[in-house]
Amino acid sequence: MKRILVTGAGGSASSNFVASLRMAPEPFYIIGADVRPFHLALADAQESYLLPRASDHNFVSELNRLIKAREIDMVHAQPDSEVAVLSARRDEIPARLFLPSRSAIELCQDKLAFAQALQDRGVPVAQSFPVNAAEDLPPILDALLARADRVWLRATRGAGSRAALPVRRVDHARAWIEYWADMRGVGWGDFMASEFLPGREFAFSGLWHNGELVTSQARERIEYLYGQLTASGQTSTPSIARTVSRDDVNEIAARAVRAVDALANGIYSVDLKENTQGVPCVTEINAGRFFTTSNFFSAAGLNMPYLYVRLAFGEQTPPLPRYNVLGQGLYWVRMVDMGFKLVRANEWAGPLSSDADRE
Repeated sequence: MKRILVTGAGGSASSNFVASLRMAPEPFYIIGADVRPFHLALADAQESYLLPRASDHNFVSELNRLIKAREIDMVHAQPDSEVAVLSARRDEIPARLFLPSRSAIELCQDKLAFAQALQDRGVPVAQSFPVNAAEDLPPILDALLARADRVWLRATRGAGSRAALPVRRVDHARAWIEYWADMRGVGWGDFMASEFLPGREFAFSGLWHNGELVTSQARERIEYLYGQLTASGQTSTPSIARTVSRDDVNEIAARAVRAVDALANGIYSVDLKENTQGVPCVTEINAGRFFTTSNFFSAAGLNMPYLYVRLAFGEQTPPLPRYNVLGQGLYWVRMVDMGFKLVRANEWAGPLSSDADRE
């Protein structure tokens, strides 16, 4: 039985990754690790262990001690901070990893550098600028407000729409950055301002091996988990999502991954949003980790975490279409403390609104 260490095991993303492995046709021995003892109590694992934070100088030594003591075959990390450390020090880890290249992970975790790199390579992205000082704001907002009625302000690093806020005025942008600088230590030089993309939002999950796309599926985010409670109106974590089959989303997402790494390996999770012309623009790539709702596709019949583990062990995977494996019209509905449910478009208890049912 393969022994898999999953870090961030007390969080939703890792829990759903493990749930996908539990759906697989072979059993796995799961060892969970997390930095938070109370959250670790929720991990679906045969064994659970505490680790120091990825920023701690003992993180790798403690991780390796656990790998050797528990005879772990493979490590999968979900938190970006841990993905970054494992990537940078991959040669020191005495277990299998199936990660994108160091350069790809470093680029994808810097959202501003990533956007500039894709723009240089002809991949559709939102026009973006660094915000290094208060005096940068007036010309940046003037340029971006000529493209849309608001500007998207966010931190250059972090997940879950970290420090994101749509703004129309310089004083709002300045106050927001100064608040984060005072309260969270993230300030001038840590923010970027981007063209606001008003259209539909998509998430493309692609599994890659030696530069070849093994398989993929795209979905649309329709409603956000607790989005109504955030300043930006979204959290990047959907409470309702549905599968879509769109050639432009597939083509642009795949181009973005190849622009980052011509010999892509592992999982690449690509976010896209339509601009005012309806063109899907890449907003970021989560390289080396799955989207939180990886169990959506697994429950629908495309178990990408399982395929990912097989590839990590050098095993063959069944032949699959590169795109649109699940087709469109499958909905994933989830809510905290209420679980989740897979629903087909024609199986709803009541009629869908025209907005939710659009193609």
